[in-house]
Formats: sequence, structure tokens, C-alpha cells
Amino acid sequence: MISFLEKQGGLMRAASKLSLLVLLLTVAIYSLPTFVQSENPILASIREGGLVKVAVASLPPYIVVSPSGEVAGSNIELQNMVLKVMGVPALTPVLTDWSAMIPALQAHQIDYLGSGLTITEERCKIVLFSVPYYAAQTGLFVQPENPSHLTSIAEIAGRPGVRLAVITGSSQEAYVLKRLVRTEQLLRVPDNQAGIATVTGGRADAFVAGQFTIPNPEQKGVEVIVDKESPVDGASMAFRKEDKAFRDAINEHMIPLIRDGTFEKLYEKYGIPNGKAMAQLLVKFTKASDVVPGCE
Repeated sequence: MISFLEKQGGLMRAASKLSLLVLLLTVAIYSLPTFVQSENPILASIREGGLVKVAVASLPPYIVVSPSGEVAGSNIELQNMVLKVMGVPALTPVLTDWSAMIPALQAHQIDYLGSGLTITEERCKIVLFSVPYYAAQTGLFVQPENPSHLTSIAEIAGRPGVRLAVITGSSQEAYVLKRLVRTEQLLRVPDNQAGIATVTGGRADAFVAGQFTIPNPEQKGVEVIVDKESPVDGASMAFRKEDKAFRDAINEHMIPLIRDGTFEKLYEKYGIPNGKAMAQLLVKFTKASDVVPGCE
């Protein structure tokens, strides 16, 4: 009798273990597709296609576009470092006008925006932002010795004769209009080089951009006046809302590069001043909402 019960008990224990194993396998099988899909579906697409299509625009020396369309610069190298750690190819640049970047992203023509899009409340409603890799207040790039005696955007709003150059679709364009600068005071340009040219050529009193946007401004024939009343802007990569896992993976690998000195060394490599000051400012941020509260 005892032997029979022992056998029965052994069979029951074996059956119990088998049932547990079957249950675990069932959970694993049904959970795996969901996990993979929620973790990073875009990475599977990138690996399958062998391309990371990234919208970029000329932004020397952060992004330098050669006549043949090749890109280089500190922003490009930083992103390629992150992509390499993630096990995907270096980015394939897709030259895109600033005003066309978000539409191109939403149309799935590119995988993400890589030129450093300024984080704003309005943009946060339609895209996700990575941790900032650029931060600054608004700068007024003026002729040497500031002949128009400009101090801030708010002050310029009361001087209708002052002309400002702004990049079309930029956060600076939105900011000057928010501060009640008249539309007729604005000269819209496609990029930084064109903005500086309007000032040195006498067509505008100032080009409005981030204070660090033009490295060594004196070499370009201008000087920068920082608008102390302006908020701190942050710029970063931007992603589709459904690509949160991809954005999170980018953040995971980029934050250490900002904090371990790699970011500052990239500035040195490309001859960009203010690398240390920029890095010290950036370590305060771990997500887009640190710049714009409520932003994902």
C-alpha cells in the first residue's frame, strides 16, 4: 500500500511539475510577440532594411553638408555613436527643409529627425523628443558693437523699424511673434548662413537663433547679444508618437555620452567653443519634460 501511495505521489508531483512547465511555456509564447512588438518594432524594420533614414539640415559645425550631400559634424557623430551601440547601421541622411521635417516624419519618409529640433509645447503634442543635446537662451546676432543697441525681443517689439531674420518654422520665429514682434518686421530665411548674411549685408538688424548656434561669431562678422528674458530652449532628436521604445533606447545610450566627457570631446574635435558650458547645462536634463513640463 505504501509503495502504491508513493508511486501515486511521485506521479502527482511529476504531473504538477509538467503542468507548471506547460504554463510557463504558454505564458512565454504568448508574451514574447507582445514584448518584442512593444519593445522596438522600428528596430526590426531598420535591421531588415539596413538603413536608418534621418532628416537633417545644414547646421555648421554641428551638421556640415558637403556639395555631394555627405554629412559630418558633432551632432552626426554623436548620433552614430548611439546607433552603433544599439547594433544598427550609421544614419543615412535625408536632407530636409526645417519646415518639412515633422510632415516627413509623420509620413514615414524618415525614421527620426536628427538636426536638433527645438522642444516646444506645440511640437510635444505631435512628436516625441529625446533627451536634449543642445540647450541655450535666445541670441541676437548683430553687427559688431551692436549699432541698433538691441537688448531683447520684448524691447524690439516696441521698435517697428527694427528688422529681424528668423529661420522659417523655427522656435525663434514662434518666440518673436509671441512677444508681439510684427510679422512685417521679420525676414524669413532657410538656414543659419542665410540669417548671418542678412545681418552682414545690412538687410536685417539681427538674426535670431540660439545663443550657441553660431560658434565663433566674430569670425562671421557678427557678435551675439543674449536675450536674458528668454526661456532656456532645448533641442533634440524627434520621433513619431508610436516609436516611444525606440526613443527610450536612444536616451538610454545617449545620456552616458553626455555625462562621461564624450560630448565635450566631440565639441573639441570639431572646433566648437562652449563645449564644457553646454555639457554642464545638459547634465541637468534626463528627458524632454525637464525643458518643457508635460512633454513626453
